[in-house]
Amino acid sequence: MTKIILKSKERVITGRKVKKYRKDGLVPAVLYGHKIKSQNLWIDFLTFEKVYKLAGENTIIELDTEDGKKVNTLIQEVQIDPIKGNFSHIDFFQIKMDEKIETEIPLTFIGESPAVKEMAGILIKNMDEITVSCLPGDLPKEFIVDISKLKTFEDHLKISDLDISEKVKVLVELGTIVASVVPPRSEEELTGLDEKVEEDVSKVEGVADKVPEEATEVSESSENEKTEVKKK
Repeated sequence: MTKIILKSKERVITGRKVKKYRKDGLVPAVLYGHKIKSQNLWIDFLTFEKVYKLAGENTIIELDTEDGKKVNTLIQEVQIDPIKGNFSHIDFFQIKMDEKIETEIPLTFIGESPAVKEMAGILIKNMDEITVSCLPGDLPKEFIVDISKLKTFEDHLKISDLDISEKVKVLVELGTIVASVVPPRSEEELTGLDEKVEEDVSKVEGVADKVPEEATEVSESSENEKTEVKKK
């Protein structure tokens, strides 16, 4: 079991006032969990950046608090500044090592499919994460999907084909297809698609160019009224 230790400091500043501290390299965070009182914390930006790259959201992080307590947590949510790209807020969820949790484990695709490389096929990824239930200590960081096993268009990879520990319960049908390769489109299919697009565009242009009769009548009526006013 991989465990990473991360130091934290108590935070009393909230609201817009935290902006100043972000400039000093601190990220506001909150720790919460089942039957515990939430705590506001500060996390060092550079340290967390390294931890997040290593741990992701499925590795246990031991928060070392100022009062000497060590708390087992998972990263529940990370907010990122859309302009600067920096971490703007972190949510830590306290876990109990003897209680199972449900979470999503990401899929990591590796290798090269012969059906794609040699037959110009198109790789289809039907999912990018799998929901599981297990004890925190058995939580995998990721599931590896080796697409080099997709040699023909008839081949496909199911959840049951992945290397998953018996200690981890998958909450999705094991027969669910994770990845497959489909044949490239033929020239006839591509031509048909182009013709359909052109046809749809022409229909839109026709609608745009068509002026309702009611609108024409109103326009003509307005012009007549203007003429009568000028004559008077």
